[in-house]
Amino acid sequence: MSATDASAGTEPLSSTDTVQLFQKYVVPNYVRYPVNLVRGEGSKIWDAEGKEYLDLFPGWGCNLLGHCPDMVVSAVQDQVAKLIHVPNTWHMDAQGEWAKMLSDRSFGGKAFFCNSGAEANEAAIKLARLHTPDEKYKIITFLGGFHGRTYGAVTATAQPKYHQHIGPMMAGFSYAPHGDLEAVRDLVDEHTCAIMIEPIQGEGGVKLPPEGFLEGLRKIADENNLLLIFDEVQTGCGRTGEWFAYQHFGVQPDIMTLAKSLCGGVAGGALLTTSEIADSLKPGMHAATFGGNPLAARAGIAAIQQIERDGLLEKAKVASEIFRERLTALKEECDLIQEVRIVGMMIGLELSVDGAPAVKACLEKQLLINCTQGRVIRLLPAMNITEEEIHHGCDILSEVLKNLPATAE
Repeated sequence: MSATDASAGTEPLSSTDTVQLFQKYVVPNYVRYPVNLVRGEGSKIWDAEGKEYLDLFPGWGCNLLGHCPDMVVSAVQDQVAKLIHVPNTWHMDAQGEWAKMLSDRSFGGKAFFCNSGAEANEAAIKLARLHTPDEKYKIITFLGGFHGRTYGAVTATAQPKYHQHIGPMMAGFSYAPHGDLEAVRDLVDEHTCAIMIEPIQGEGGVKLPPEGFLEGLRKIADENNLLLIFDEVQTGCGRTGEWFAYQHFGVQPDIMTLAKSLCGGVAGGALLTTSEIADSLKPGMHAATFGGNPLAARAGIAAIQQIERDGLLEKAKVASEIFRERLTALKEECDLIQEVRIVGMMIGLELSVDGAPAVKACLEKQLLINCTQGRVIRLLPAMNITEEEIHHGCDILSEVLKNLPATAE
């Protein structure tokens, strides 16, 4: 039987056969683990050989409700048999209802829908320039931030490693050190139109803003007639225990971008902004063919409904404190841990050594985690993870880190 025939049937390919298929037909732009994952439920996932893993980094942050959340699955199954896609030259009730639900849970206003975080951030960049005079085009972003891989978004990403060999980069971006208000003030000039920041840096290592920093950015933006853009692609939709991270700080952005967990694991992105600013994105100025399609809209609605049905905002706060207690105690026992950073279901452990060996060791013990910025173990658990699963995962992680060489390479 050919690989294509096997994939069309009920039996999955073995991990070995799947790796060989990828080597022959898939562009090698990802470093992949040699495992074929075939089924998931909650915080557990299984490979083609039937091995079960505890997933503390489900879907790279997209599966905030765990794998295959029941309300999302039911909504998509229902919708796919009725209407899969129509263009945005037509009205779709689900898209309108979804926009209202997001507006009601944030700062009001209107939504533009797309398919990913990078697309949402590209829309934000374009909208910021459209809403301000033509001579105002510069956007200030922050070192360590991450905004996506498309050209505007990757230029906004102030990390040189993502700019290597793909220059020249897009004009009009200035970079400030994270947490430095004076540096931001120095960068503002007559051509500046916006400030763009993640309220909590995700890929940058789960870095929280210094006290008063976001408030200071709001003040600078107001004093200079700039737009304040919050990239909540990773922090939004309940990840931090509030619907959106800005709600922790009491600082309202002018534009907010969302994706990852927005649709409970289904691809989807959104930009939210005030009604006044929204009017600057006129017909023909921007679009996303699949944005807000019926499947994504139904999934997005169901994700919100499941969070509220199951009381997951509160459960995330409880789970967060269990993680905090376990990992803070681990820091006292393990000299390799330099700092523990936790906000809701967003967790970073900064190590004094390379974290890649820890990720590999955890995989061997059937625990899935991530390492970012070389030395930060990053966990983005599901909101509905159980207390038993938290302790099990922390037990494995503790064992791995306590046995990690102090000179891990």
